[in-house]
Amino acid sequence: MASPVQDDDLEALLDFLKRNRNFDFTGYKRASLQRRIDKRMQDAGITGYAAYLNYLDETPEEFARLFDTVLINVTSFFRDDAPWKILSDTVIPEILSRKPEDSPIRAWSAGCATGEEAYTLAMVLAEALGEKQFRERVKIYATDVDEAALTNARHAAYSQKAIESVPPELRAKYFEPIDGEYCVRKEFRRSVIFGRNDLILDAPISRTDILVCRNTLMYFNAETQEKILNRFHFSLNDDGVLLLGRAETLLTHSSLFVPLDLQRRLFVRSPRPVYADRRLGRQQAGLDPALRPTSQPRLRDMAFDLAPIAQIIVDRNGFMVLATERARALFGIVPADIGRPLQDLELSYRPVELRSCIDQAYNEQGTVHVRDVAWHVGEERWFDIAISPLGIHPGAITGASVTFTDISNAKRLQRELERSNHRLEVSYEELQSTNEEMETTNEELQSTIEELETTNEELQSTNEELETMNEELQSTNEELHAVNDEVERRSDELNQLNSFLESVFASLGGAVVVIDPDLKVVVWNYRAEDLWGLRSAEVEGTHFLNLDIGLPVDQLRPVIRTALSDGLTPQTMTVPARNRRGKDFECRVTCTQLRAPDEAFARGAILQMEEMGA
Repeated sequence: MASPVQDDDLEALLDFLKRNRNFDFTGYKRASLQRRIDKRMQDAGITGYAAYLNYLDETPEEFARLFDTVLINVTSFFRDDAPWKILSDTVIPEILSRKPEDSPIRAWSAGCATGEEAYTLAMVLAEALGEKQFRERVKIYATDVDEAALTNARHAAYSQKAIESVPPELRAKYFEPIDGEYCVRKEFRRSVIFGRNDLILDAPISRTDILVCRNTLMYFNAETQEKILNRFHFSLNDDGVLLLGRAETLLTHSSLFVPLDLQRRLFVRSPRPVYADRRLGRQQAGLDPALRPTSQPRLRDMAFDLAPIAQIIVDRNGFMVLATERARALFGIVPADIGRPLQDLELSYRPVELRSCIDQAYNEQGTVHVRDVAWHVGEERWFDIAISPLGIHPGAITGASVTFTDISNAKRLQRELERSNHRLEVSYEELQSTNEEMETTNEELQSTIEELETTNEELQSTNEELETMNEELQSTNEELHAVNDEVERRSDELNQLNSFLESVFASLGGAVVVIDPDLKVVVWNYRAEDLWGLRSAEVEGTHFLNLDIGLPVDQLRPVIRTALSDGLTPQTMTVPARNRRGKDFECRVTCTQLRAPDEAFARGAILQMEEMGA
């Protein structure tokens, strides 16, 4: 059970929504409303209505998420098709039979959500009238408080699943497939007008023949339902038809609507009460028989005095001239009060101001009634008071008769009846509320099921995407294996080639050095290592002319340049040298250009070094 502080915070939140977004939720059933708000707060990770109010103030986009949660837009085409069949087969033909052929037909779909029921009503009317008559005569006003839902309804585009309940022949006639969705045809769509309307705050659509409001009233409390039903009664024409949802009844509002088919929640508007302007007839000319002279004045006085109701007679000058025994006992009138001015008596202003009523009767020359006048004298009593002018003719009034009819017993019975009716109505409303709560829970469960189905479809789609990605990865992996095999094969070939080259270089009689066009060492064979005392790893990538070995490399510069530029003839040069063991000798160096037959530029040069006389 909510604490008083929580109730105050919730009321403050509802007032904030009403002032800032013109959404009045105070008429909604509190338990259902609180449950939906709590769900949104839980999703937003907020505890307490006061904290959520601050969050709404700081986060304007949260309003849309809150309204989507509170306003459960669960609807479909031809929902619970039995009422639509009766509407099509019986109700609409009867409405058309009562109207001239060229008269307009107005319908109202209240709480239309995303428009399915409004378009369902349009299809039913179009089938009854024909498309030409439908376009010329029919206007359907579809209203809701949810702007997002109205935007979807105006687009009139629905998924394949959403139109499954539309019969195939109507689907082909009133929808057209566009970009994977089914759109209502434009010429048919123009007869449906969507707009925002708050059933609690805004004026109803008037002069309607059919009003559809299905499973919307069940979210409101009994007082608000009664207010809305009065507006529906105003909206409909005489004999207009109201279609409600399965969870809604009119058992406590039978004076406004008469059941046409209670099981399917079809009702007919009862006739509007006629309030004619009734004025009581004025007194006929001549004296009142009670004041007419008689040959038996004592009998007349006794008859007046013993009248069963309280009555006094006041003359034209305002003096009380007669009072019945019941009036004397009821108002404490003593014999001395007879003949005194009425204004001097308590009766003149209690239980009601008599002097102004008497003046009104004189001015209007007719009876003035004051009804349900309460008077507390030990116990509470009620009177209907009638003030009638007395006179020979309307222009010669001689006084007034004031009668007090005691209606206390009737009033008590009326109150007792009202209390009994109220208790009965409360019982009916509790039963209806329980039924509506169950229907609301079913709606919420249906909404949850649909959300779970959507989530399941998304998961299935994600799974399919993952399977596709897995297949692509497997394909890529196979390609990588193929590439890897090719690389290994090429690597083996390269190793074989390198081994072959090593064998070639090792088989040559002298030291062999291969340099690139920038004169950096590329190959340094085993004989070169033995001759100059440097390993291959130490010299590869080093500029040949920068090597500090027993060979005068600077003297070889011209030979190398010539070989790189003119590769037709090998260049030979003999220079003095010293090997790694310190032995001096004459070294013959042969420099040959390194170039493939089909290449235009040299890849480098090959230096072959041989010891003379060895």
